[in-house]
Amino acid sequence: MLNRRFLRIKVLQALYAYVESGDTNVVGGIKNLLESINKLQELFVWQLSFLVETKRFADDKITDNKHKFIPTYDDLHPNMKYVENRVINAIENNKDFQRKEAAYCINWGGMGSEVVKNYYNIMRDTEEYKAYMADDVDNWDHDKKFLATMIEAYYADLEVLQDFYEEKSIYFCDDYHLVSSMLLKYLSELKKLDVDTKLPTIYKTENDEVNVDEEFVKKLFRETLRNADDFARLIAGNTNNWEKERICVMDMLIMQMALTELVCFSEIPVKVTMNEYIEISKYFSTPKSKNFVNGLLDRLQKKLTEEGRIEKKGLGMLDK
Repeated sequence: MLNRRFLRIKVLQALYAYVESGDTNVVGGIKNLLESINKLQELFVWQLSFLVETKRFADDKITDNKHKFIPTYDDLHPNMKYVENRVINAIENNKDFQRKEAAYCINWGGMGSEVVKNYYNIMRDTEEYKAYMADDVDNWDHDKKFLATMIEAYYADLEVLQDFYEEKSIYFCDDYHLVSSMLLKYLSELKKLDVDTKLPTIYKTENDEVNVDEEFVKKLFRETLRNADDFARLIAGNTNNWEKERICVMDMLIMQMALTELVCFSEIPVKVTMNEYIEISKYFSTPKSKNFVNGLLDRLQKKLTEEGRIEKKGLGMLDK
């Protein structure tokens, strides 16, 4: 489920927390990193459950309206398109989802019911919902597109849901937007979901004898710290009229991670590393510093290549 970019972001966040706390326990820092990555899986299941719960809430409202003392025509002949959304129902009926929902003790009672109700009322008033319910198109892709639209357009501002998650775990608050991106990616790639289909795992190599992805994040965290001073001097020494102290912590960490990956990970092509950290800088740097980071990384990559410090295995590994 998590591609390497998400994993790099988790390492960046963990390094930032580690540096800002003044901690010196690298083992503890790695433990916190792995815990935060595992919490992504839990929050991902919570978000799937949230989608299912809004459908359940809508279904209950339809049932209640039918039993009014004097029901209207619409009460007796409701539009069932949302409660019959194929994607949501496939998730609800999936055995792996049901197991994980139970394992994480996910419950939308109490304050959770108010969160679900709040979102449902917001959703019903949106133009996207009204268009979806009125559209004659009725298939899997149309159902999936509607869910993706709502997540992309409204989840970022759904403060009541973020506040609810913050009470569950500090990791949930930090990773809310990251998991929303993961959910969008998951839905965009979801062709079908049978009852026996496994939900995606955190690591692509989770079931292998050696978890390559987990080893990747641990090594990236550890080697970035080990080479931090060396690369900080390199960065400061190759900036015109720019002292190390003037570079913000996040920008410095992005560059240190990129240089660490270039030098210490012989199996990752230069082009991949450069593209990944340029993309990450778009989200974690200001527009002005983003250009500075990208330009400096390009210069440093060429310098380190000329000095022979970047050695890659395989043909084309140095190509940009």
